Amino acid sequence: MTADDIIWRPRPEVAARSRIGTFLRVQSIATLSELQRRSVADPEWYWTKVVEDLGIRWLRAPRRVLDDARGPAWPVWFPGGLMNLADCCVDRHVESGRAAHPALIWEGDDGSTRQVTYGELLGEVSCLANALRALGVGEGDRVGIFLPMSLEAAIATLAVVRIGAIYTPCFSGFGAQAVASRLQDSEAKVLITADGFHRRGQVVRMKETADEALALSPTVKAVLVYRRLGREIPWTAGRDRWWHEAVATVSQTCPVVPVDADRPCLIIYTSGTTGRPKGTVLTHGGFLIKCAHDFAYCMDVGRDDRLFWLTDLGWLMGPMAITAALVHGATGVVFEGVPDFPKPDRLWGLVERHRITVMGLSPTAVRALMPHGADHPRGHDLSSLRILGSTGEPWNPEPYRWLFEQVGGSRLPIINYTGGTEISGGILGCFPIAPLKPCSFTGPIPGMAADVFGDDGRPVRGQVGELVVTKPWPGMTQGFWHDPARYEETYWSRWPGVWVHGDWAVIDDDGFWFLQGRSDDTLKIAGKRLGPAEVESILVGHPAVAEAGVIGVPHEVKGEAVVCFVVLKPGRQPSDPLRAELSERVAHEMGKALKPERVLFARDLPKTRSAKIMRRVIRATYLKKEPGDLSSLENPDAVKAIAEAS
Repeated sequence: MTADDIIWRPRPEVAARSRIGTFLRVQSIATLSELQRRSVADPEWYWTKVVEDLGIRWLRAPRRVLDDARGPAWPVWFPGGLMNLADCCVDRHVESGRAAHPALIWEGDDGSTRQVTYGELLGEVSCLANALRALGVGEGDRVGIFLPMSLEAAIATLAVVRIGAIYTPCFSGFGAQAVASRLQDSEAKVLITADGFHRRGQVVRMKETADEALALSPTVKAVLVYRRLGREIPWTAGRDRWWHEAVATVSQTCPVVPVDADRPCLIIYTSGTTGRPKGTVLTHGGFLIKCAHDFAYCMDVGRDDRLFWLTDLGWLMGPMAITAALVHGATGVVFEGVPDFPKPDRLWGLVERHRITVMGLSPTAVRALMPHGADHPRGHDLSSLRILGSTGEPWNPEPYRWLFEQVGGSRLPIINYTGGTEISGGILGCFPIAPLKPCSFTGPIPGMAADVFGDDGRPVRGQVGELVVTKPWPGMTQGFWHDPARYEETYWSRWPGVWVHGDWAVIDDDGFWFLQGRSDDTLKIAGKRLGPAEVESILVGHPAVAEAGVIGVPHEVKGEAVVCFVVLKPGRQPSDPLRAELSERVAHEMGKALKPERVLFARDLPKTRSAKIMRRVIRATYLKKEPGDLSSLENPDAVKAIAEAS
């Protein structure tokens, strides 16, 4: 791509009004690149100014910004500072006169809606916090949260952190073993769950799943159950209590517990390629400030916005979207359902009904909605939207342009955003003050010392390399729960003092950044290294193809060969001529040496709830090997679909 590929440019007056544009002006900084340089060179200055700009409230001011005496893998951020995430997200807004402002709006799978103001949210959070205390939960105790996307999910997270405890969120679609592994590893004392919820009009029997998990989780002594459906459920007397009954008899006021800025507030589990999931430890100060920072300066979220992200509490974007809306005094929209039920226009109706201004979704979600046609987004009033956010995986050009043109009317920026659970947010991003190329990132988010390294550990430009971070940042995980050695091995073992993130990236001649997929998904064909996303984009560009997953498999001559799994659009049928056409399409675009060994048609591709294609699962299934941890799969049946692909 060249500079001619710029697809969007900010209007000067809009850029000037943006939060990052205002920050640059107040700090007398001329350009985004200068801000990036200064933010990395002088973190004491930068993060002090950020905290001031965002209005983060200290209950006791820190002595300094950073103590890195233990090395880059184990920094202490804001030492001496006392705060509480719940205080910054709720109390300070109530005290500043915004008690009547809508804090959260919920829409259920069945179309029902509820809303709470900041004042009501403070009361609900305080009641649940007191109920948890009555169950024996104290500072540092862990509480599992296994709930559908709901107001109660947000209330539960805030109530736990309010009293200095730590929450462990579980994906609402998990099976019992996946929930149990998280409760076991975190040694949770209490589980908060629901009697069930609706998904595509069907009842999900959440309490029964929770009971199976609890049979394997001896540390859990009490269970709070949110009555979402009012259905008959199994009950264990002495252990189980209804949420509404537990909060009925307690005080509606609960002072926040001041905690050190680096005190853990959540342990969120990410799937490993092998072995058990990793318990990523995130802190009050780090998670809150990094999340607030990225959503202010990348997504431009402010107090008048309505923020919605298509996600689940079990993936970091769930806690992030809730936290980002509330820390900025905005309104968060929480959605229990799926984007195409009961009709393909559900997502666009959601935007119209709730006047959403900032909406985030994954490339996979866009690819799934595209076959329904552009009439659905065009049939709704989407004029409230001003920012489209994207995360989860690399883009393909066709769905990117569909979102930009058909949903955004070629007027809205797509703020591409990538990082990870262990980051508390993003490494690379886009900004409302910078031009965009399709599928690209403007570059590193301020405060992130990101680079692309070649095999020799030196920066490279114009070629694919490892995405790395060379200095610590607020929000970085405090390691894996009870497993510091695994954390150091995962991120810090390749080059001294360098965080190796596990993504391939490339920086083009104009300075735009592109992701090429996970580095453990890398293809190396006849000595040429490339990310699978490059090949997948070529396949998805064919009018018959809805999705593609590309893997490398052992080959005697080439070292590796390309195998492509393709999901066709509705109404398109597998055939040998189509298989040959797709194979030739890749060969023509990528070169004959990269012609696929096989093109297989599959009903579905295994994906996480955050919509990442699980290529390691595809590869292991194809090679008839053990696929490893499957707990984060949104669609477990897709493993069978890969095995049956032909």
